[in-house]
Amino acid sequence: MMKYVYSFNEGDQSMKGLLGGKGANLAEMTRIGLPVPPGFTVTTETCNEYYTKGEKLWPELETEIFQQLAYIEEVTGKKFGDHHRPLLVSVRSGAVVSMPGMMDTILNLGLNDASVIGMAAATKNERFAYDSYRRFIQMFGDVVLGIEKYKFDTLLEKRKLDKGIEQDTDLTTEDLQYLVEAFQKIVLRESKMSFPQDVRVQLLMSVEAVFKSWNNPRANVYRKLNDIPKSLGTAVNIQSMVFGNMGETSGTGVAFTRNPSTGEKLLYGEFLMNAQGEDVVAGIRTPRVIQELGDKMPEVYQEFVDVADLLEAHYKDMQDIEFTIENSKLYLLQTRNGKRTAAAAINIAVEMVGEGVLTKKEAIMRVKPSQLDQLLHPTFDEKALNVATLITKGLPASSGAATGQVYFNGEDVVRINSAGGKAILVRQETSPEDIEGMVASQGILTARGGMTSHAAVVARGMGKCCIAGAGEVRIDEGQKYFKVGNQRYEEGQWISLDGNIGNVYEGKVPTKEPKLIGNFGVLMEWADQFRQLKIRANADTPRDTRQAIKFGAEGIGLCRTEHMFFEGTRINTVRKMIVANNIKDRQRALDQLLPMQKADFIEIFKEMGDRPVTVRLLDPPLHEFLPHGDEDIKELAQALEMTYQSLKEVVSDLKEFNPMLGHRGCRLAVTYPEIYEMQVKAIIEAAIEVKEQHGYNIVPEIMIPLIGEIKELQYIKNVIIKVIDGVIEEKNADLKYLIGTMIEVPRAAITADEIAEEAEFFSFGTNDLTQMTYGFSRDDAGRFISEYREKNILDHDPFQRIDRRGVGRLMEIAVELGRKVKPELKIGICGEHGGDPDSIDLCQELGLDYVSCSPYRVPIARLAAAQSVIKNKDQSKE
Repeated sequence: MMKYVYSFNEGDQSMKGLLGGKGANLAEMTRIGLPVPPGFTVTTETCNEYYTKGEKLWPELETEIFQQLAYIEEVTGKKFGDHHRPLLVSVRSGAVVSMPGMMDTILNLGLNDASVIGMAAATKNERFAYDSYRRFIQMFGDVVLGIEKYKFDTLLEKRKLDKGIEQDTDLTTEDLQYLVEAFQKIVLRESKMSFPQDVRVQLLMSVEAVFKSWNNPRANVYRKLNDIPKSLGTAVNIQSMVFGNMGETSGTGVAFTRNPSTGEKLLYGEFLMNAQGEDVVAGIRTPRVIQELGDKMPEVYQEFVDVADLLEAHYKDMQDIEFTIENSKLYLLQTRNGKRTAAAAINIAVEMVGEGVLTKKEAIMRVKPSQLDQLLHPTFDEKALNVATLITKGLPASSGAATGQVYFNGEDVVRINSAGGKAILVRQETSPEDIEGMVASQGILTARGGMTSHAAVVARGMGKCCIAGAGEVRIDEGQKYFKVGNQRYEEGQWISLDGNIGNVYEGKVPTKEPKLIGNFGVLMEWADQFRQLKIRANADTPRDTRQAIKFGAEGIGLCRTEHMFFEGTRINTVRKMIVANNIKDRQRALDQLLPMQKADFIEIFKEMGDRPVTVRLLDPPLHEFLPHGDEDIKELAQALEMTYQSLKEVVSDLKEFNPMLGHRGCRLAVTYPEIYEMQVKAIIEAAIEVKEQHGYNIVPEIMIPLIGEIKELQYIKNVIIKVIDGVIEEKNADLKYLIGTMIEVPRAAITADEIAEEAEFFSFGTNDLTQMTYGFSRDDAGRFISEYREKNILDHDPFQRIDRRGVGRLMEIAVELGRKVKPELKIGICGEHGGDPDSIDLCQELGLDYVSCSPYRVPIARLAAAQSVIKNKDQSKE
C-alpha cells in the first residue's frame, strides 16, 4: 500500500526522488541534528496520483496528513486551530529539481478570526498576530483562490499612503486589523466565498493548490527551459511555523556559503529583522548584508556561520540556506545546492578540488555544460565603458553584459524578441509571472530587490545579466518610462547593463571577445583527460576556424561549402552558374568560382594545420541562391545582362514544392556533376599548396551529402576521383584523401553496410535525419513543436536533442552495419545536435569517434563528453 506522507524524522537526502529536494534536505538536516522546525512531506508520487485521480484529494491521504499533524502538535505543545495556543504551519512545494520562484508557498496557515486573538494573547504581541493573519489571507487568496495579488497590494499601499508611512513595519495593530477585514472582503467579492475559518479546510485546499501549481503556466515554462520532466511531480512540505516578524529580536534571511556570482569563498546573503521570508525575496524592503547580522546578534550570527560551514562540508557543495530567527533563536527552513553563474560554478568546482573536498571527476560533474554558454560570448569593451554615460548603479545580481531597448512588461519583451529585436526587461521587481519575458530578454533591471530576489535567482540560473535594487530608478509602467533624477528614459530607448559591477549605461555599449583563462582552462584540461570522443567544429570561414581552435576544437567536422558562396561579391558568379542554360556558360562561371573557393580552403587548411577537415560538397537546392521578389529579380537580371522575363522563368523553373526533399545534395551532382568537379579541384589544389608550403599532414575528408542509394555514391565518387587523381598527378603531389558521406536519409542508415563498401567515413547529419524520420519540415516545425510539447506529445524538440527511440535507433543500425563491413570506419556527427549534452551522451554510447558543433559550443561539447564517460562508468559499477 502506498505511503503518502513522511515525517522529517523518517527521511534523508537519498530520498530526493520521493520527497523532493526541499523535503529530502529538511529530513537530512533533521537527521544530523540541526534546528529544523518539525514537519512532514507529502510525496511526489502523491502529486502524480492526484492528477491520475482527476485532481482531487482522497480520504486515505487526508488521514495520513492529519496523523502527521497530530505528531507536530505533540512535539510543539500547540494545537492546530486552537483558540488559545494555535499551531500554525507553512505549506511549500518542493520538486526533485530546484525551481526557485516557480512554485507557490503559503505561510501562517491555521489562523482564523478566533485563533488570531489567542495567538495575540499567547505571544503578548497583538501587532505580530494581525500582521501574520493579513499575510496569510493575502497568500491564501492569491495561491489557493487565484485572486490577483495586486488587489491586496493596492489596498496595503493605500493604507500606508493614507497614514503617511513607507514601511510595512510602520503599520499599527489597528492598521493591520483594518487590512484583515478589508482583505476578507476582497476574498468574498472575488471568490464568492467567505475566507475559510475551518483550519483543516485551509490545509487541504492549500495542499491541493501546491499540486495544481506544478502544472501552472510559469512552472511549465521553467520546466521546458530547464528540461525538467513533468512526470517528476512536486512534493508538499508542511512545517511548523517559526516567526521572524515578532519584533526586533526576530528576523529572516537567505544566504549562500559562497558568492553565487563569482564563487568566492565568502558567506553571501541578506537578512531583514522583523520580517517573514517572503519579504526578502520579494524585494518589498531593502535587506541588509548577512555580515551585519554579526553586529546586531553576534551569537546567532556565529551559530549560522558554523551551520553554513557544516552544511557545505556535508553536501560537498555550495549551499543556499533559508533561515528564520524567532526571539533570538536560529531555525533552518531549507538548504539546497545553490544556483550559480557559470563562472562561479567553475571556480567553486576547481577550488573545492584544491581544498580536498572534491575529486577531479566530481568537479567535472558539478558544472552543467549548458552553463558554459554564459562565458563564451562578448563582454563590454572597457574603453567604450570609459566614455559611456552612467545612468545609475544597482546590485550586480547576475554577471554578464546586455544591451537592448527598454520594455516594461514580459509580453512586450517576448514580442520584440520574436521580431528579431533585443529588449531589456525593466521592472519594479520581477515575479514568477514574468518568466517568459525574462527568458526572451537580453537582461533584467529591477528597481527593488536584493541579491537573492526573484529576479536575481532566476537570472543567475538562466545565465541572464541582471541588475537588481537600482533604488534611484523610478518606474511608471503605465506611462512606460523610468526616471533617474530628472532624466527620463522612454520605452524603446537603448540601455546597457553591466551585471559584473551593477552599472546601467545609456545607449549601446560595444563589446569584446571573452578571455577564457584561469579555472576555465583548468576544468577544460581535466575534461580532456576523461573524455573519449573527439570534438570538432562546424566552421565555414577562417574566422570561424580560428574561434573553434581557440575553444579547443580538434578538427572541422563540417565545412559547408555553400556558405562560402555568399562571401563578398561572389554570389553573382554563383548565380551566373545557376542560370546558365548550357554547359559552356556554366563551366565558365565555375572557372571563375574555382580560385575563390580554393582561396577559402587555403586559409582554412592553414588555420587547422594537421587537424582533420571534413568538407561537405554543395548541399542546398539552387533556388536558395536566387532572389524571388520582382524588384530583386529585375536588379539581378540587369547585373547578369539578362532580360527580366528570362530570369523570372529560371526562378520559376527552379521552384520546388518541398525543396528540402527535392533537387539538392548528391542529386544536384547527378544532374550537374561539373559543380562537384570544381569543388573537389579547389579542395585538392588548396591542400597540396598548403601542405607543400607549410609541411602540414593534410588529409582532406570530402563528404557527399544526402546519399540514400549506393549507386548515387558510386556514380559521384567515380566522377570526383577522376578529377582528384588528375590534380594530384598534374601537381606530382603526395596527398592522401578520404571520400565519405553524410547519413541523413533513413534509407542510408538501414543500408549502411552497402554504403560502407564505398564510403571511407560516415557523418550523421542529424538535422536532416530528424526531418526525414519524423516527416517534419525543420523550417516549419517551430510553428507546432511548442504545441506538441505543451500537450505532452513530445518531451523535447527533436531538432535540439536527438530522438533516441527513432533517430537514435537509425544511428545505431548505421553504426552496426557500417562497422560490420569496415571495423575501423570513422563515424561522427555534424548536425546541430553535436553541441547538445544528451545527444553527445548518445554518441558516446554508440561508439562514435567524434562530435562536431558550432565553434561557441565546443567547450560545452568537451565537458559533456567527459561527463558522459564518467557517468556511464559510474553506472556500470552499480
